[in-house]
Amino acid sequence: MATFQYLIKDGKGARLEGLIKASTLDEAIEKLAKEGGTIISVKSASEGAFSGKLTLFDKLMLTFYKWRTGVGLKVLVFFTRQMSTMFSAGLTIEKSLHDLEKEEKNKKFRRVLRKLSDDIKKGFSLSEAMEQHPGVFNSLYVSLVKAGEVSGTLHTVLDELSDYLEKIEDTRRKVGSAMAYPIFILIFLTLVVWGLFYYIIPMFGEVYSRFHADLPAPTLIAITISDFIRNNVILSFAIVFVTLALFFLIYLTDRGRFILDTFLIKMPILGGLVLNSIISKFARTFSILMAAGVPIMETMELVENVVQNAVIESAVRRSRVMVKEGYSVAGAFRRTKVFPPTLLQLMATGEETGDMDRLLGKAAEFYEKLVDAVIERLTSLIEPILIILMAGVVGTIIVVVYLPIFNLGLAISSGMK
Repeated sequence: MATFQYLIKDGKGARLEGLIKASTLDEAIEKLAKEGGTIISVKSASEGAFSGKLTLFDKLMLTFYKWRTGVGLKVLVFFTRQMSTMFSAGLTIEKSLHDLEKEEKNKKFRRVLRKLSDDIKKGFSLSEAMEQHPGVFNSLYVSLVKAGEVSGTLHTVLDELSDYLEKIEDTRRKVGSAMAYPIFILIFLTLVVWGLFYYIIPMFGEVYSRFHADLPAPTLIAITISDFIRNNVILSFAIVFVTLALFFLIYLTDRGRFILDTFLIKMPILGGLVLNSIISKFARTFSILMAAGVPIMETMELVENVVQNAVIESAVRRSRVMVKEGYSVAGAFRRTKVFPPTLLQLMATGEETGDMDRLLGKAAEFYEKLVDAVIERLTSLIEPILIILMAGVVGTIIVVVYLPIFNLGLAISSGMK
């Protein structure tokens, strides 16, 4: 019995995708037709039913779908570790999923576990069942589970996968904690500036208007902005919301995402931290896929989908083409001029010795340590920088507001002379 991928629309117009077992394509279509809904696409799973280029609308819908159905990385780490332990103890997949479903407190993930258990009963393999939940199990996760099923070492693969997810989660937590303080300060600064324009500047504007003072250009601009904010509060918030939404939509486009991700890894201070964390994830992912016996071309494709940075994704994509043309893996990555020398050297050595998975694991550890070192430096450096930034912005606004008074003081001093 073959497996087919389908894409349908239900009665409410929602797009649904997944896998269905059938002997032929016609039988698969007939089964879907009986369930209702509009059939958009049904293809053999081996053909890749959804491998085409996504439109902006598709990307937007996929983002909302993953946000609606996804679960936290900690939940996934715990699930993977528990599954590995249960398999090692000799429990069946169905029994393991049933027991985990009863203990799961996350309602969203409990529904996923119930659906996995139902699909296993219908004859799906674990990887096929997981494939129907892309918001929870990404392509890397599914491919590793599939590799474990084929090799008969599923419990070992799940154990390694849980270690991998724990390290990824740990790196993400460290980067998040390093960026939490600057984000908090920037939000606080925004609120302070808004308070100055909404409450403080209008008070000075009223005083200056009574005296019909001839105001300098910077002060006039500040008062004009203040009047606009006070008279158009809802419109001001709408402009902020539309601006953020516009940035989000730009980020969903290929060009916009590439520009913003380039800025992210090249911005002062934090750029090195972000780049090192991405390289660490790249090396760790490459290592675990190679160790699981996933073919090199499929490994590179999966790594491209996992790194979550358009610059690195583009480099991996170009490298994959070069490897097809006969270049060595390390040579292909070197020609992109994106990856750091240490990673390339370890990759080249691993390729020569046939020990690439272990050396890439060492590379991941090296860059994880770099992330830790950068975070330690940032902790002591970024606080005074942000304080100076905050003082500079607030101080500039206050000076602009007080300019007429300063000018008056200078005029009086000149007259007295």
